[in-house]
Amino acid sequence: VQLQGVGGGLVQPGDTLRLSCTASGRTLGDISMAWFRQAPGKEREFVAAGRGNGARTVYASSVKGRFTISRDRAKNTMYLDLGRLTVEDTADYYCAAKLSWTVAYSEASQYNYWGQGTLVTVSS
Repeated sequence: VQLQGVGGGLVQPGDTLRLSCTASGRTLGDISMAWFRQAPGKEREFVAAGRGNGARTVYASSVKGRFTISRDRAKNTMYLDLGRLTVEDTADYYCAAKLSWTVAYSEASQYNYWGQGTLVTVSS
């Protein structure tokens, strides 16, 4: 599975931004996908995850209600819409995938496939 993540940029607090992650090598319905982020000087943290078939979506408490996962199976792409952004959301965002959905969806070590990071900078 190869992943291509795009969509980062410089935005102001309160703005919205869409990240996308396109998979190749497997259909979206066959994989589980997640986003993690890493801010400068901090450890990588879980943001959100979902089954490619839409059967399950989960969010970290820090982003729940502000970030939303959606899917376009025709494009083999999962999206992460970032809303009501704050400076604390500034980080490199990475999409990741694995072939199964488990209770360990928030653990980075469980994901076999990673896209390149995309930088989201929230600044006034």
